[in-house]
Amino acid sequence: MNSIRWGILSTAKIGTQQVIPAMQDGPSCKITAIASRDPERAAAVARELSIPRSHGSYEALLADPDVDAIYNPLPNHLHVEWSIKALQAGKHVLCEKPIGLTAAEGQHLVDVGRQHPQLKLMEAFMYRHHPQWGRARALVRDGQIGSLRAIQSLFSYHNVDADNIRNQADLGGGALMDIGCYPISLSRFIFDSEPARVCGLVEYDPQFATDRLSSGMLEFADGSSLFTCSTQLAPFQRVNILGTEGRVEIEIPFNAPTDRPCRMWHQRGAEVQEITLDICNQYTLQGELFARAILDDTPVPTPIEDAVANMRVIEALVDSGKSRTWVPIGSGS
Repeated sequence: MNSIRWGILSTAKIGTQQVIPAMQDGPSCKITAIASRDPERAAAVARELSIPRSHGSYEALLADPDVDAIYNPLPNHLHVEWSIKALQAGKHVLCEKPIGLTAAEGQHLVDVGRQHPQLKLMEAFMYRHHPQWGRARALVRDGQIGSLRAIQSLFSYHNVDADNIRNQADLGGGALMDIGCYPISLSRFIFDSEPARVCGLVEYDPQFATDRLSSGMLEFADGSSLFTCSTQLAPFQRVNILGTEGRVEIEIPFNAPTDRPCRMWHQRGAEVQEITLDICNQYTLQGELFARAILDDTPVPTPIEDAVANMRVIEALVDSGKSRTWVPIGSGS
């Protein structure tokens, strides 16, 4: 085998508009099939995206012998259930973030994954695979900003559509689950450790019951991370990583554009260097890295346990917002 045959579990927009076209550009990925509970919808998307076959149920896709791996972009509350079914059907699984509605759900998926050691399982946090994040982490690790002490992140958009899944609390909507997971993940990634405790300020929409404006403070052994995320602010994203001798600023840290180079800045003392990254598609890179892990039988870029650790922080921030106190982070299993 020199490529992996993919099945797409649903016709969700993130898949049809972003992930599928990007993965089709990867030499190690072949999109073989797509499924929807609406057979006509599945067939229409398959035609539109030149996917060889469509299925009128998720079960049929999992039973397809010409599918090696599943990409799961279903709503958050269905991530764990259908990822487990895919593993049990003998398929590798790349599942959209966040991994589930709770850390306990995510841990259940991890446990099932361990029962199938021959299968690869990973959370689809695409931003980590963009070269700008590898560059940022290398600058920090190489002491190019001195000692890492603080991270500041902003991520927001404006969406008040009641029918949008991001505004439906029972389906895992809200700012923390949708975009707050990014500042949490990057903080753990750059500090290369878990926070000891967190403090959260969470404001809920009176109609949707989802968090619409959330801020968090994460305390690490060597410093802190502060972030704000919102589903009802002007669209914006930015990350600053600060050390004792310099800083790294990433202009578009999460939704990296595919039509122009990305920019970041490295400041050390009074000198500021602009770093330009080659044009790339982080979804293509993510698919390729996961496919190569299958083909070469090597570890996936990000262990699935990382997804559970991220969920623990999200849960602790929600608890902190309710109790108005610092909440410690448990180690889990």
